[in-house]
Amino acid sequence: MTDSNTEARHLGSVRTQTLVALEEVNKSFGDLHVLRNINLALDRGEVLVIVGPSGGGKSTLCRTVNRLEPIDSGRILFDGQPLPVEGRELARHRADVGMVFQSFNLFAHKTVIQNVTLGPVNVRKAAKAQAEAQAMDLLKRVGIQSQAHKYPAQLSGGQQQRAAIARALAMRPKLMLFDEPTSALDPEMVTEVLDVMTGLVDDGMTMIVVTHEMGFARRAADRVAFMADGQIIEDSAPDEFFTQPRTDRARDFLSKVLRTER
Repeated sequence: MTDSNTEARHLGSVRTQTLVALEEVNKSFGDLHVLRNINLALDRGEVLVIVGPSGGGKSTLCRTVNRLEPIDSGRILFDGQPLPVEGRELARHRADVGMVFQSFNLFAHKTVIQNVTLGPVNVRKAAKAQAEAQAMDLLKRVGIQSQAHKYPAQLSGGQQQRAAIARALAMRPKLMLFDEPTSALDPEMVTEVLDVMTGLVDDGMTMIVVTHEMGFARRAADRVAFMADGQIIEDSAPDEFFTQPRTDRARDFLSKVLRTER
C-alpha cells in the first residue's frame, strides 16, 4: 500500500465516525477470564490488526463483535446501537459483519459460486441472476473466477480462503473480521490471501484482523493492538508499535516473532 493511499484513507470522510465500540467488555469461560475490561473503538474505513501470544483473547474479542460469543458484562455498539441479542435483528447484524475464519467453513456439497450466492439470495433476498453476477465479479476480484463451478475439495487451501472472502463480501458488509485467516495455509498460499486482504484495505474496507503476519500488520494497519492475558496492553500506530513498543511484554513478543520471521 502506497503512502498516498494511506494518506488518502486518513484524510477521507469515511474515518469520521465510529463504527464499532467495545466498552468495559468482559468474557469468561468458566474460571478462565479471557476478556478483561476491554475498551476499543474502530472508525469507518479503519484497519485494526490485533496481535499477541496464543491464548491472549484475540479470537474471542473478534467473535464478540458479531455475537458468536456473547459477553458477560460491558457493552458493544455497532453503528451506534447495542448488539442485538437474537432473532431477525441479530441476523441482520451478522449480515453487516463479514467474518473469515482460520478454517474456510465452505459448504462442501455446494460449488464455489453456490457458496458465494447463498447469503445474498437467502438473507438479502437478492434475485438469483443478480447474486450470480455479483458473485462472478467478486470471484474475479479475488482471482478465482475460473474455479466458480468447482467444489471446495477441488481447490487449494489458498483458493478456498479466497472463496470464503468472496462469500463474506457478497453480503456487502460494513465490517470485515478476519480471525487468523492464513494460519491453516501452506506458506506459499499465504501471500495470495494477504494480497486480497491488502486490496480490501486499499478499497477502504473497515477491518479487524487477528493475525501473526507481522509484515501485513506493518504495511496495512492503521493501528496495531497488542493483546495478552485478556487485556489490550498497547494500541498504537504500526511504526510506533514495531519500533518503540512501550511495554516489556510487547518487546518480548516482538523479539520472538520478528526473529522467527527472519
